[in-house]
Amino acid sequence: MAKTQAKQLVVCINNEDYPASLEKRKIYVTLRDPAAEKKGLLRIVDESGDDYLYPKSFFRPIALPSAVKKAVLAAA
Repeated sequence: MAKTQAKQLVVCINNEDYPASLEKRKIYVTLRDPAAEKKGLLRIVDESGDDYLYPKSFFRPIALPSAVKKAVLAAA
């Protein structure tokens, strides 16, 4: 059985060099990638609908009530 990848939510605070892929103040889904995190990167599901690596400094984690988080993840 495949293990479900842990998803977290972050908000974009900087889209320098990536204006077509990231929108400031938008909530994005992250996929856990320990190797990328060690290099200061996050795996983000961006505007293309695919996941790519971006600088961790471009995002801030956000905490939402579980019902809201489920709704946001369902809409992603």
